[in-house]
Amino acid sequence: MNISFQPLSEHDYPDFQNDVKDVFSIALIEQFGLPQDKEFFMDDDINETFHNPKLVTYYIYTDEKKAGGVALHIDNESHNNRMELFYLYPEFHNYGLGVQVWNMIEEMYPETVVWELITPYFEKRNIHFYVNKCGFQIVEFFCKHHKDPTVHPRPESFHNEYFRFEKQMKR
Repeated sequence: MNISFQPLSEHDYPDFQNDVKDVFSIALIEQFGLPQDKEFFMDDDINETFHNPKLVTYYIYTDEKKAGGVALHIDNESHNNRMELFYLYPEFHNYGLGVQVWNMIEEMYPETVVWELITPYFEKRNIHFYVNKCGFQIVEFFCKHHKDPTVHPRPESFHNEYFRFEKQMKR
């Protein structure tokens, strides 16, 4: 499998944004039976991510076919980096592509001291992937008893309960 990354331009953001919303909605629908018009990510959330000056975004291609995308917060001073968004289209699941992509991301940013990300509590597939396949550790669980001070609570509980993961890199 030939994997490549194509940097996004601002022109690509609307399509990337729609992909994120579509792919992440699948888990919501499976878990909660939510109607298609209920979104996990709101446009404002994603737009805020796009306007971070430390953000790098890529489409992921395999054998020249678009397979997904990733948005990374890269801090070249602290080398504490964060995965903001990562998705693969469902037809690319279960082929080991996610692990290959993650390994390539680590190789692209070898100065990273720690990688961080969050994922919703109900996303068992993601939890399995990050812990068992990519070597992350769950370091914090945000919920009504332990709120994330950087995030404004939302009415839907699935927005307010999530794990924070870290991966300490060997230097």
